[in-house]
Amino acid sequence: MTETRKGFIQLHLSVLLAGFTGLFGRLITLNEVDIVWYRMLFTSVILLVFAGLPRVGWRKFLQLCGCGALLGLHWILFYGSIKASNVSIGVICFSLTGFFTALFEPAIFRRRVSWQELLFSLITVVGVLCVFSFDARYRYGILIGVASSAVCALYVVCNKKASVGVRSRTVLMYQMSGGLVLVSAIIPVYLAFFPSSQPVVVVPQGTNLWLMLCHALFCTVGMCLLQIQALKRLSAFTVNLTYNLEPCYTIILAFLVFGESREINFSFYVGIALILLSVLLQTRRALGGNK
Repeated sequence: MTETRKGFIQLHLSVLLAGFTGLFGRLITLNEVDIVWYRMLFTSVILLVFAGLPRVGWRKFLQLCGCGALLGLHWILFYGSIKASNVSIGVICFSLTGFFTALFEPAIFRRRVSWQELLFSLITVVGVLCVFSFDARYRYGILIGVASSAVCALYVVCNKKASVGVRSRTVLMYQMSGGLVLVSAIIPVYLAFFPSSQPVVVVPQGTNLWLMLCHALFCTVGMCLLQIQALKRLSAFTVNLTYNLEPCYTIILAFLVFGESREINFSFYVGIALILLSVLLQTRRALGGNK
C-alpha cells in the first residue's frame, strides 16, 4: 500500500468520526464555551494517562500550543454556529475550509497558488451558496460558521508545519493542554462579542458528563490522531477539502435523529452535490500523484 493511499484511509476514518461532532454539539445541552473547554480538558487527561509528558523543545512546544488555541477557537465558533442555527448549517459552513486553505497554505509554505485547488474550492463555495439560500433565518449562525472554517483552515496548515518530526500523540497532547490554557483566556473575549443564551456550567453532570467523555475519546482523541497521521502523508488542502464530506455524514445523522430534513429544500441538495464533486476531483488528483 502506498503512503498516499494509507493517508487517505486514515483521513476518511477521521472524517467519519468527525461526522458525529455536530451531533454531540446538539445533544450536549451546555453552551459552546463549556463544550470546548471540557472537551479539551478531558482529552488532555486521557492523553496524559496514555502518553505521559514527552519532552519537546520550547519553540516546538509554543508552536503546538498556538495550534491548540486555533483549534479551540474553531470549535467555539463551530458549536456557536450550531447553537445559532442547526446542525446542518453548522457543518455545511465547515465546507468552506478548503477554500480558505487554498489561500493560506501557499502563503505559509511559500509556494505558488494552485489554480486547480482554487477551482475545486470555488465549486465548494458555489455549493455552500446554494445551501445558504434555503433560509434567511440562519444568517447569524452562517456568519459564525464561516469564521469557524477560516480559523480551522489556519489551524490545519499551521499544524502540518508544527507537527513535523513529532509523534502524533505528543502533538495532540501539547495542543490540547497548551490550547486549554489559551482557550481559557479567549472565552471571556468571545462571550463579550457573542453572548450565549445559556449559562456557563461549572461542572457538567448526568448525561452531559457521559456525552462529553465519549466526545473527547472518540471524536477528539481518535479523530485528531488520525488527522495528524494523514497530514504527514497528504497536503493540508487535500485534508481540508476531504473534510467537506463531514457534513454529509452529519446531515444524514441529523436527519435521522433530529428530523432536520423537514427544513431542507432542493437547493440544499444541489449544494451538497457540488461539495461532493469538489472532494472527488481532489481525491482523483491526489491519487494521481499531485498531492
